[in-house]
Amino acid sequence: MSMSGVFGMRRGRGLCVLILVLLAQVSAFAQPARVFTVDEAVDYAVKNSRTLKSADIDLEIKRRAAKYSWNVFVPTVQASGTMSRQNSINMDAANSSIDMANQMIDLSNAMGKMGAAMQNLPYTMMGQEGPATYSEVPHVSYPDETESMHWAAVGNLGVSLNLSLAYIEQIKASKSAYEGGEISWEQSKRETVTSVKKLFYGLLLQQENIKLQEQSLETARRRSAQARSNWDDGKVPELSYLQAYVSYENMKPSVAEARRTLNQQLDTFAFLLGLPVGTKITLSGSVEPVYVDLDADKLVADYGGNAPDIKSLMSTRDGLVHNQKALNLSLAPALALSWGFQPMLTNAFDTNWFEADNWKDSGALSATLAWNITNLLPFSQTRLQAAELKDNIRKLDISLETLRENQKMQVRKAVDTMRSSREQIEAMSRNIDLAQRSYRAMEQAYQAGVTELLDLKDAESQLNQTKLGLLSQKFNYISALLDLEQLLNVDFLEAK
Repeated sequence: MSMSGVFGMRRGRGLCVLILVLLAQVSAFAQPARVFTVDEAVDYAVKNSRTLKSADIDLEIKRRAAKYSWNVFVPTVQASGTMSRQNSINMDAANSSIDMANQMIDLSNAMGKMGAAMQNLPYTMMGQEGPATYSEVPHVSYPDETESMHWAAVGNLGVSLNLSLAYIEQIKASKSAYEGGEISWEQSKRETVTSVKKLFYGLLLQQENIKLQEQSLETARRRSAQARSNWDDGKVPELSYLQAYVSYENMKPSVAEARRTLNQQLDTFAFLLGLPVGTKITLSGSVEPVYVDLDADKLVADYGGNAPDIKSLMSTRDGLVHNQKALNLSLAPALALSWGFQPMLTNAFDTNWFEADNWKDSGALSATLAWNITNLLPFSQTRLQAAELKDNIRKLDISLETLRENQKMQVRKAVDTMRSSREQIEAMSRNIDLAQRSYRAMEQAYQAGVTELLDLKDAESQLNQTKLGLLSQKFNYISALLDLEQLLNVDFLEAK
């Protein structure tokens, strides 16, 4: 193959690779947007929110601690093996034992000789040699010091168990901490749901606002084109055309900025749901509230105890109470049980390890009743910790009272906001028709040349403000209802 053919094949392959890369990029940009309703967004966030995943881990840690809190009653078992070498050994003790053994041997030999002599006495008296004989037992020789004598093998198996009445309250404190973790998880979930719904409806409000701005921009464009045509035909002065054109051009930056802000908010929404940043999202829904009739005092009486903040604070208080009781019970005597098995083999290298008689056990069984009398003193560390816990419990009681009063205030505020927003929604719904009729009449007058462009723009601005104000009040109603649901941990629409 010629060189030109080789280079041609390489260029062809490079072109194919380039085409594939471009197609991959185009397909990436052409991916369809994810469509979410408000319920679908909430479900997706609950399953994929990074905040809730982290809360899941925290809850699992507390669940495991509560599940195995009884392990304080599991005895501690420890096994070890040691080879030790003594720097010097006491040979005097060994030699003393050998001296005693040799003395016993001498005594035995003397007794043996005496016995043989007694047996041979008749023969000796007759001048004959007796038949009895005795062989002396030789003395035990003194051992020479060897390296093996320096070594010893020691094994150890220890079992210990400490028993205290304080353990019971510590177990209860662990279970209380787990219950508090469940409340915190529910609170995180409720906050996530509220944030997702608020942002969802807030984005719908922004989209409607952009639609109104785009409609106004399109109207200004048509008005500018009509003014140019009228100016070309000599029907209006140049000033009328320039006013319409400048008005149209001035609206473009604000519309572009609104679109950019909306795209940024959609990225934030994707991040809140747990989607990769940059995922295209389309929202399906409308800012239309479902009205509910609520009474503030009845809400506090019926659902005040369901508030996550109050339940979390009460769980924290229960944990402190259990810890305080545990400190008080730690003043009582504690029982410590232990058992040890400690086999030991000396002269480790010259002794049979598998002969049971060569091992000596130095283990023991013990039961100890310990009472820390110092802890009874009012200025001891334990008593000071107990006093600090008692003060913290009193502080929590004050915080609970403050939280309940603040809850009443927040409930009243939310109910008043909902009532006010509903009244304004009803009023603005009636005003939209009037504003629409006013704008149409002003537009006809402008086209007939009997009114100024500024008057027409004022009428258009009033119409758009009325539409946007209606949407804003609907959003305010929904937002206040969501705040109330989060505050009292209840779904009023489901309950309804």
